[in-house]
Amino acid sequence: MADKTAPLRILVVGCGNMGASHALAYHTLDGFEICGLVSTGASKEALNQQLGGGYSLFSDFEEALQVTRPEAVCISTYPDTHEAFAIRALEQGCHVFLEKPLADSVAGAERVAEAARRAGKKLVVGYILRHHPSWERFVTLSQGLGKPLVMRMNLNQQSHGYMWTVHRNLMKSLSPIVDCGVHYIDVMCQMTRSRPVQVSAIGARLTDEIPEDNYNYGQLQIRFEDGSVGWYEAGWGPMMSETAFFVKDVIGPKGSVSIVAREAGGAGKSDAVAAHTKTEALRVHHAGLDGNNQFLQDDSWIDLEDEPDHQELCNREQRYFLKAIQHDMDLTAHIQDAVNSLRIAFACDESVRTGRVVSLI
Repeated sequence: MADKTAPLRILVVGCGNMGASHALAYHTLDGFEICGLVSTGASKEALNQQLGGGYSLFSDFEEALQVTRPEAVCISTYPDTHEAFAIRALEQGCHVFLEKPLADSVAGAERVAEAARRAGKKLVVGYILRHHPSWERFVTLSQGLGKPLVMRMNLNQQSHGYMWTVHRNLMKSLSPIVDCGVHYIDVMCQMTRSRPVQVSAIGARLTDEIPEDNYNYGQLQIRFEDGSVGWYEAGWGPMMSETAFFVKDVIGPKGSVSIVAREAGGAGKSDAVAAHTKTEALRVHHAGLDGNNQFLQDDSWIDLEDEPDHQELCNREQRYFLKAIQHDMDLTAHIQDAVNSLRIAFACDESVRTGRVVSLI
């Protein structure tokens, strides 16, 4: 079991949106000590200044790994580097916190998982919604609606400025329904507790500013073994509509439950990273009718007192990472879920590119 008194020396690789949030968590939480910040551009200097200065800065991951000799590595770079960086860190004997997705291919994700198993080190994947109490409640309430479930979710982002640059860079390796879709596919699997059996998807390339073989709008559909169905829609770019860009809705025989995000779902919020995890309220609709076909119950509103902001969610992810290391937690199921959700997302990507329904069994 790891020493619970000495702070964990961690190397932060990638200093953009998520990397900066994770670094702030390490900077403020007991149990961590940042030993270096790594990025190829100027983001490391900006982050170092934000954190008060004093941290060692590196442009090369391998050099940083050799110089700092960390006990753990946080990887928040673009997805096409995830596999190589994670495996290298694990082989170096480091625990790894890895932003989703695990890799830019299913085979790559399986190699990362195997590297963690072989090294005997902890690998935590950044599925931030798993640490959100309102999303946990959303999943639990959905499980009480009966079967089958109909799950409707989207997150379209009218990205511009810095975020459009981020999205264009992401689309050099992944589509929106893979990069973002893994979150919501993971949620659907938790809600149904059933095996996904079939996917179909559509996509469209709405700009010449991305690779010719990619698309910046996609919508996927999943069928589950228990008869449940779900769809997820994701679009990135300055052309995207903000009409109904934030839908999180589940329907079952007994009624429905929805996330109602009045603020986060407002105009101008679609590409605001901090708004994406906000729930604000859960609306529960009860389907029971009386003899006159009138509803027996009014809709219920649940406003949870514990509504963490984006930074607090990152803090909770890192507390979980530290706990997993200190208490030698078995993360087998956690890693397998991350691999499986990515496998489903890439099957959806295959459906877009081939125009065919893809069987998962």
